[in-house]
Amino acid sequence: MGKHRIFAGCKMFAGILALLAALTVMSGCQPTSSDTVESGPETGSLDQKIVPYHGEKSRAVSYVYTARKELALTFNGMGDSQTMRRLLDELDKFQIKATFFLPGMRVAEEPDIARDILARGHEIENNTLNRLDLTKLSYEQIYKEIHLANEVIQKETGVKPRYVRTKSGDYNDDVRLAAAHLGMDAVIQYNINPKDWDMKDAQAIGHYVERYISRGGIISLNTDKNPEVIAAIALIAKAAKEIDYKLITLDELMKNGGERKPLEQIPGYDKAQINLNAKNPAYKLVYNVDTNKKQVALTFDDWGSDKTVSKILDILKEHQVPATFFLRANGVKNNPNLARAILEDGHDVANHTYSHPVITDIPPEKLQQEVVEAHKAITEAIQQQPTMLFRPPTGEINDQAGKAVASAGYPIIAMYDVTTLDWDANNSAQDIVNGIMSKTKPGSVILLHMLDDIHTIEALPTAIEGLKKKGYTFVKMADMIDMNSK
Repeated sequence: MGKHRIFAGCKMFAGILALLAALTVMSGCQPTSSDTVESGPETGSLDQKIVPYHGEKSRAVSYVYTARKELALTFNGMGDSQTMRRLLDELDKFQIKATFFLPGMRVAEEPDIARDILARGHEIENNTLNRLDLTKLSYEQIYKEIHLANEVIQKETGVKPRYVRTKSGDYNDDVRLAAAHLGMDAVIQYNINPKDWDMKDAQAIGHYVERYISRGGIISLNTDKNPEVIAAIALIAKAAKEIDYKLITLDELMKNGGERKPLEQIPGYDKAQINLNAKNPAYKLVYNVDTNKKQVALTFDDWGSDKTVSKILDILKEHQVPATFFLRANGVKNNPNLARAILEDGHDVANHTYSHPVITDIPPEKLQQEVVEAHKAITEAIQQQPTMLFRPPTGEINDQAGKAVASAGYPIIAMYDVTTLDWDANNSAQDIVNGIMSKTKPGSVILLHMLDDIHTIEALPTAIEGLKKKGYTFVKMADMIDMNSK
């Protein structure tokens, strides 16, 4: 019995070697000793000398720029037949279409698995031939690893891969150049990585994805490391469904996404600048507006996960309430699509510093750096100039800080007159509602937060409905203080 298995294994290995040899011959005519491959997409034989490509590199993609509630579930490697079919059955159960980055050698070994992946409506892409660390290989070796995997996948499935991902997701310029040399669209990384290879259980994997789920996100899991990945599919599907997110193939996500303009091409990107030499700059603190109109401005500070902010946006949309969001920009930097989604939902986006320091505790130069870096990060994320309002973290402000902020380009400092300390999870939803209802008056600016694990989401619908019953309408803060007329 053992000899039979050894014989069968040797026969399969010999077959794979013959296939790869045939592919090498198919990739081009036999060259003379002086032949080389000229730089250019999809050129060349593996028997020729591979000359490094010097054209434009393939894109490196870790997430897709979009405000749509879509993200891609991707898998690396190719487990055994039983594991893969169990995984595919689980994806079918939840009607999820995923993207599988398959190693060429595994496709050559078990092409029926790859064909089954396609038959069930999933996407196949290139995980290199042997899943080596491409960053440690020569250009020629990188080229061959990607090229031969493409050839095997195309021969066995009829699909020509458009994207490549290395085993670890790491890449260098040579990987991007070789991908471009082979006519491939992008080198794919990811931005949601539960690290399932650490043998985490399904609950831990699912909780991680739920915490970091994001518009345009790319989830990376492995098919050949941890069997708990299969059980995690149900939890990932539940997390997406809870906030009405759709799991789609990477190619569909890429087609639905857009291209971000460089910061310097966006009008208003330079409206905030370091300026420590201004002479007695004027600034205005706005706590509320003196008006008889029963108008109020609802504002949200800081930053949260897609799950939290999406729930806030859904509540505001349901009640047709515009709001003003003061964003902590290091959060925006990590998830620019969420900032863009806030804007596309019709709300104003404004400046809440880059890292949320107490601005009365830092020198003017550091404060201006915080303001300018936040302005740039938000501008790049939303692809337009933000509303030129600044709100100090914790609400602390003094004359020195006010002048520094004004000198940097933000002379209107947005304060508030209604706060319920909702950032403290010890304050219940009812505490938040009671505070809003008792303190709000015509022209009030209401402060809430978009942090995770607090009770603001529970309180928000009740507070909105209560204020509407009292005859209040909601406007964005810039509109209430009539910034555009000044």
